[in-house]
Amino acid sequence: MKHHYILSINPQADYEWDRCVLRNPITGQRPDLTQAIMQCLAAGETAESIGKQPGSHLVKVSINVEILETVSQVSESVSKSIVNSSLHQVSKLPTAM
Repeated sequence: MKHHYILSINPQADYEWDRCVLRNPITGQRPDLTQAIMQCLAAGETAESIGKQPGSHLVKVSINVEILETVSQVSESVSKSIVNSSLHQVSKLPTAM
């Protein structure tokens, strides 16, 4: 079972738990990985071998991360300088009389 998430990395975040964030691309909510693992167990052969036996089970969870698309963030100072430069160029355009 495949799940798609948006991974946001912000090394300058105020809190350590906010520096690397997984979010659902549709709802924006952080995923419940325990629920995702339970869905995978229910859909696979592992569920048949474990059955509905209560107790603790040693499991192996493999996470394969494949980057599908990257969008870089432009810093606020760079975007302001681009806007100011564009405004300066527009103000130099000749006006029709």
